Amino acid sequence: MKHLVQEIEACTICQEFLPLGPRPVIQVHEDAKVLIVGQAPGIRVHKSGKAFDDPSGDRLRQWMGISPEDFYDSHKIAIVPMGFCYPGTGKSGDLPPRKECAEQWRQQLLDLLPNIELTIVIGNYAMDWHLKDSKERNLTETVKVWENYIPAILPLPHPSPRNNIWLKKHTYFEKQVIPYLQERIKQVIP
Repeated sequence: MKHLVQEIEACTICQEFLPLGPRPVIQVHEDAKVLIVGQAPGIRVHKSGKAFDDPSGDRLRQWMGISPEDFYDSHKIAIVPMGFCYPGTGKSGDLPPRKECAEQWRQQLLDLLPNIELTIVIGNYAMDWHLKDSKERNLTETVKVWENYIPAILPLPHPSPRNNIWLKKHTYFEKQVIPYLQERIKQVIP
């Protein structure tokens, strides 16, 4: 694991496409029991080098019902986004994660995480990889049938403040999914 992480930290595969240059942001340890799979680091995370070090992370920790200390304990929680570096900004937010990361590093990292009991899959790109053919036609429909994937996987919308409208439209999420997530986290990392 240590050697692979060093290789990832030195990665420059898609350097020419990254507006701020490469700065892979992951959190891994062989003992981790929860895997969080997001899209790619945002600009704030790129600057800090710390995964989910932004309002989205605050909301995700709230959803999970855990402290920042537990969240950033790599022995408990691994964070492996679909793209490891900030991809830049497009017309309606950040660009999609670069595909090179997943192709080059993803499976190697996942193979070194044998103790994962819960994978939290955030957003369409993560759902495409982890749910493959079992994914519904879109994120909303996939999250709506969240019980089809438990206890090993839990699909979530992105915790970004940009998703406040989605959360208001889908009230079941905070009434059903969040309580389940918090209880599952307590089971996996007491």
